[in-house]
Amino acid sequence: MIDSLVLATANRHKVEEIQAILDDVGIPLLTLNEFPNFPGVEEDGVTCQENAIKKAKATAAFTGRWALADDTGLEVDALQGRPGVYAARYAGEHATYEDNCKKLLQELEGVPSDRRTARFITVVAVSNPEGHTEIVEGVLEGTITQEFHGTGGFGYDPVFYVPQVGKTLAEMTFAEKNRMSHRARAVTNAKSLLAKHRHEQHKSGRSAAR
Repeated sequence: MIDSLVLATANRHKVEEIQAILDDVGIPLLTLNEFPNFPGVEEDGVTCQENAIKKAKATAAFTGRWALADDTGLEVDALQGRPGVYAARYAGEHATYEDNCKKLLQELEGVPSDRRTARFITVVAVSNPEGHTEIVEGVLEGTITQEFHGTGGFGYDPVFYVPQVGKTLAEMTFAEKNRMSHRARAVTNAKSLLAKHRHEQHKSGRSAAR
């Protein structure tokens, strides 16, 4: 039975976005902040899928609860898909969000707007304590701006422009971003996955009670 779900992250921004989407799923949500002895997970996978699965399995095994983990990559076409899975540490292991954005803009210096196409890809993995894991993903197409725009969000949001709404992710309200972002799309798909499992569990519970 999914009696609670641990969000396998201590990132406050991610927690806020994920909790807002899963708020009505009917499952108590916990975060890694509530498990201070959790040893952490080295995100050494070469794909977002590998990292998400590794984090979800490790969290579920440690806590004895269902866990949800995500990993996001940024693919920039003019950079042959970089920074990809290394987006969070593009400018170095302890780089800030601003450091990463600045490095990206420097690498794209002189590249015209029509060649600055990019996409965010978020993979979400849901794992039970026994290690059974399922994955879903969300993709958001856009372009990389020439400079910073907006003060909201986090990560690459100030330089990721979404043509269909005419704004960067950092210029959107929290509600706007959480309706259409890559993470929102992936977590919404995970929400359907969780609802399916809960329905199956309730169904089997009713059958066993007969």
